[in-house]
Amino acid sequence: MEKTYLANIIRERRAIKKGYNDKTVTEEIVRELLQDARWAPTHGMREPWRFIFVGEEELPVFAKRVAATYPEARQENRENYLNEPNAILVAVMDVPEMEKQWDENFGAIATLIQNFWLLAWEKQLGVVWKTNPHIYDPKVKEILDVKDNEKIVGFIHLGYFDEKPTPKERTPLEEKFTRFKA
Repeated sequence: MEKTYLANIIRERRAIKKGYNDKTVTEEIVRELLQDARWAPTHGMREPWRFIFVGEEELPVFAKRVAATYPEARQENRENYLNEPNAILVAVMDVPEMEKQWDENFGAIATLIQNFWLLAWEKQLGVVWKTNPHIYDPKVKEILDVKDNEKIVGFIHLGYFDEKPTPKERTPLEEKFTRFKA
């Protein structure tokens, strides 16, 4: 069976973790991608997300502040790491009290991030969703003005790239799929 355009995009998408070139990731392109990505499924139309854009001009100061939340011996490494991408998009989720709504909110923002990733890939903008320890640090929440009823879901590293990573094999579906037996 021939693959559709969308199926090909899904299969070709890769996490771009490094090897970014010097092309600027603009706020405008991120906003454009989010305009479409936000059409993700969302229970009760809660739209439990917001985003904080860190562009290349702000990135050095941002990286230094976030790195400062680590033990001194790791700060230089973390600062260099956070300066690798051309921009970072911080994904923030509303945290409701009900566990069911928490799960729904996380599913919604994860779906939005996947939509964003696929749309970015289509424009040859590299994306990787990072969940490093700093996203759980109250000091980082303070740096970003993330409220008590919000959670940082991840730092989405962004950058244009010249070379696609090699695809990695996936587990055959047969090993992950069963049928309920009555």
